[in-house]
Amino acid sequence: MSFNSINNALQAFSKISLEEMNGVKLMDRVESKFILSAKQLPEILNQIKNDYRVVSILGNLTPSYKTVYFDTDSFYFYHEHHRGRKNRYKVRFRNYVESNLTFLEVKHKQNGRIDKQRIKVNNNNFILSPEDLMFLKEANIDQTELKQKLTNHYKRITLVSNHSVERVTFDIDVNFKYHEFNSGLKNVVIVELKQPTLSRTTPIYKVLKDAQIKSYNVSKYCIGLIKTHGIEKVKYNRFKKKIIQLNKINAL
Repeated sequence: MSFNSINNALQAFSKISLEEMNGVKLMDRVESKFILSAKQLPEILNQIKNDYRVVSILGNLTPSYKTVYFDTDSFYFYHEHHRGRKNRYKVRFRNYVESNLTFLEVKHKQNGRIDKQRIKVNNNNFILSPEDLMFLKEANIDQTELKQKLTNHYKRITLVSNHSVERVTFDIDVNFKYHEFNSGLKNVVIVELKQPTLSRTTPIYKVLKDAQIKSYNVSKYCIGLIKTHGIEKVKYNRFKKKIIQLNKINAL
């Protein structure tokens, strides 16, 4: 992956600070996801540079994220996703590395909509405190058996629309880790389009469509779990085609 060409493309965007972006949090939203090769990203960015602003954190346009996911030993959350449940959860710590901010988040997907709740935490050891457990209880999460099951690291480009309430994120240089097991998708870009209601008429949607990049649901947690725990640990037949497609793009 050439970060230089991506960073060069981002320089053409107007900038927006993290504080200014607070009005577009979209904690209750719909998401559309896409995957593409890192080689395609600079051209995609060039085509939408006048329609979006890029979030700058301390001058960094590709800040680093660290996410620690929790699940049970039987991988309850993972298997709910694998079963295609319309009502499912994720529990995670998300650390904004350069800003040194960490939040405990509960992501609830129900009938296609995302509702995210989170609280700021003051430690980076990613261990659930009594206060954290109370937050999870209030979010209807059975917290008694939760354990760390996956850590992922990536860099994220965040764009904010100039025309509507819309955010677009591009996750690049994605790496998964569990104990001594590491796996990555260095050449894959995971795109998330976040909107209050689904719209297929926004600039990013049109550009992706013109590039013949179709909506493609993919979960970093599920893919990372398969890649670090192995197919002998988790059932993955519903995700087999996704793994093949991601590996194909990653090899480009």
